[in-house]
Amino acid sequence: MQLIDLSKDLTHMMPRLPNHPSIVITNYATHDEVREADGYEFTCSTLSLAMGDHSGTHVDAPIHFDSSHQAKSIDETPLEDYFTEAVCLDLSHKELKSDISIDDLKKAIEVAGVDIRPRDTVLLHMDYHRRAQGTPGYLTDFPGLTKESATWLGELEIVSFGVEAVSPGRPGRHNFEVHHVCRDLGFTHMEGLVNMEKLVGKGRFKFIGFPLKIKGGTGSPIRAVAWLDG
Repeated sequence: MQLIDLSKDLTHMMPRLPNHPSIVITNYATHDEVREADGYEFTCSTLSLAMGDHSGTHVDAPIHFDSSHQAKSIDETPLEDYFTEAVCLDLSHKELKSDISIDDLKKAIEVAGVDIRPRDTVLLHMDYHRRAQGTPGYLTDFPGLTKESATWLGELEIVSFGVEAVSPGRPGRHNFEVHHVCRDLGFTHMEGLVNMEKLVGKGRFKFIGFPLKIKGGTGSPIRAVAWLDG
C-alpha cells in the first residue's frame, strides 16, 4: 500500500480568491506560559485559525453553488462520496489560460488506459503548481473545464473531480457555468490539490478526502489522499 498526500499546506495568508476570507494563523498559547496545579508544571502550544470553509485544499458542498432550499451543506453530504475509486488524467500539456475540451478528456482517458465508472472521483493533473505557483497569475492563469466538458464528465455519473487551481473553470462565466453543471447533475469538485503528477499512469486507485463536519458548511478543507495498492 502506498499513500500519496494530495493536500497543500495550510499557511498564514496563503493565496486565496478575493471573495473568500484570508487565512490567518497565529499563536494562541505557547510553551513560554507555564501552568501549575498542585505543584505540577505543564506547558502547551495551540494555534488560532481564522479562515473560510473554502481554504487550501477543499471540497465544495452543494449549498455553495445551489441556492435551492434542498441543497445539502457539507455536514449533510454522504461520507461515501469522499472514499471512492479514482483515476487521474494527465492534462499537463494544456497551455495556461486554455479551456479543457471534451476531446481533451477523451484523449487523456485513452492515454491513461482507464475507464471512468459511476461514482468515480476524477483527478485532473494540469501541472499547474509547478508552472504558476508564486507568479502574479497564480489565481487566474490556470486551464479550466468548460460547461460542455464538465457536463460530459457529470453525465458519466462521477461523484467528484479535482483540480490544482482555485477554480474548476476559467475565471468568469466558464467558472460559474461549471459550478452550475455540478448543481444540475448532482456532483461536486475539489480545488487546490497537489502531487497529482505522482498518479499519472497509475491506473485505478482509491481516493480519500473527508471534509470537516462543519454545521451548515458550504465547503470544507480536506486531507486528500490517494491510496495505491501494491
